[in-house]
Amino acid sequence: MTDTAENQTQNNWQAEHPRSIRSFVLRQSHMTAAQQRAIDTLWDSFGIDYQATPADLDARFGSSRPKILEIGFGMGTATAEIALRLPETDFLAIDVHGPGVGNLLKLIDENHLENIRVMRHDAVEVVENMLQDGSLDGIHIFFPDPWHKKRHHKRRLIQAPFIAKLLPKLKTGGYIHLATDWEEYAQQMLEVLSSFDSLQNTAADYAPTPDYRPETKFEARGKRLGHGVWDLVFKQTAG
Repeated sequence: MTDTAENQTQNNWQAEHPRSIRSFVLRQSHMTAAQQRAIDTLWDSFGIDYQATPADLDARFGSSRPKILEIGFGMGTATAEIALRLPETDFLAIDVHGPGVGNLLKLIDENHLENIRVMRHDAVEVVENMLQDGSLDGIHIFFPDPWHKKRHHKRRLIQAPFIAKLLPKLKTGGYIHLATDWEEYAQQMLEVLSSFDSLQNTAADYAPTPDYRPETKFEARGKRLGHGVWDLVFKQTAG
């Protein structure tokens, strides 16, 4: 896709999706030939197109394994590694940026992964319209945009209205796992999740990083610079 076409796609997306809550911020980006080729050749096997009606996830994956939703997978490296570590779990990975979608599809092919399906759409609309209540065993949201400036905090994804949309999709006993390298955002995440009576923190405050979540290059670089990383894992005690 050319830069001009990418810009037009982004403009169309903004016009078609005027919402108060978004799971993404559109940025101009360059799709490599390998990423575009992965989309062209692998989407029919591992991609799921958006529909405004409830989807049968077991049918889409061809399995009844536990289902995890991942929102905002970036370039997909951690997603592919988690899927390798948890082969008996299915992952519905959602992002809107073409290079990341293409790269994750490429990783699926290179690692012979059968337990990932990819969507390129606003995750808020997917949650609202495609996911059935009680269909998820877990939700992963790793390193969402922290929107550092205070006047932009309203744009943050992890706010009570969005969590309220997510929780009905979780089974009782299902979990939500968040991670951030921005301490003030971690505090907000903790406050938001703690405000829901149906959620129980698995730790006193922040959780040890679960074994399934690999350290990303971005995370490792941040730690070398003295940045912290905070994981939060809450379980749903009531549907």
